[in-house]
Amino acid sequence: MSVGRPTILLTGASGQLGRDLAALLPVHGDVVACTHATLDLADAAKVRDVVGSVAPRFIVNAGAYTAVDRAEGEREQAFAVNGRAPGILAEEAKRLGAALIHYSTDYVFDGASTTPYDETAPTHPLNVYGESKLAGEHAVEAAGAISLTLRTSWVYSRHGQNFMTTMQRLAAGRDELRVVADQTGVPNWTRALAQATAMLVSRGLGYLDERAGLYHLSAGGATTWYGFARSILADRPVRVTPITTAEYPTPARRPAYGVLASGRFARTFGFALDDWQVTLRECLRSPP
Repeated sequence: MSVGRPTILLTGASGQLGRDLAALLPVHGDVVACTHATLDLADAAKVRDVVGSVAPRFIVNAGAYTAVDRAEGEREQAFAVNGRAPGILAEEAKRLGAALIHYSTDYVFDGASTTPYDETAPTHPLNVYGESKLAGEHAVEAAGAISLTLRTSWVYSRHGQNFMTTMQRLAAGRDELRVVADQTGVPNWTRALAQATAMLVSRGLGYLDERAGLYHLSAGGATTWYGFARSILADRPVRVTPITTAEYPTPARRPAYGVLASGRFARTFGFALDDWQVTLRECLRSPP
């Protein structure tokens, strides 16, 4: 490791967000990037061992159980990764005097609102995934470490399995796609989230200590899954047809509204993410 450069432990390095973080964080420190194969977050003892051996100054937890529908039948696994592991990372961060950056989700809300949720809004998850992520938020807070919990939503990238790559794949073989039009949220490109995270890390441990807490980090604007699909496929000949949630039943209930108000983040850190349409256009122009 380089003298004077902080060590950054990154979990979930092979995931959508993790891949972008692994590309951007080395500018700001010596990164130890752990994939699921090298660090299973469900293994509490392994998590403690890895953090102890690396002794990082920053822990960026991009690892998560993200299979929203499968979580309904795999509650224990979802809670081990999303609920328990963040708390262990936070406990180890406190022991080392390190900072933890952790990500959460709009799915901690029930979607009954019609105006953007801020950090003080009551939580009420509708599914196991949301419950497990909320448990992780609480575990991080309880540990008392220097920590930033960043809630975001509708994460997508050019790689991995996500809404954007799914729409592109399906559009290649179909004349019509039927997409839910009565769920409203904000798409967030992993590259933009990773850039914001890297900027936070660059400001140092003391800076984050003074501003620790829960923040919403989301692009501007709002849309539906239908609107998102139309924007993704704007240059494709496929027809995109709006449908209701009732017409596309899933094992896990989704909130009808999940727009996050990111004003607190912008006021605290002095920058904000662009409108979702701006970042989507940038993403579509970027190499995979």
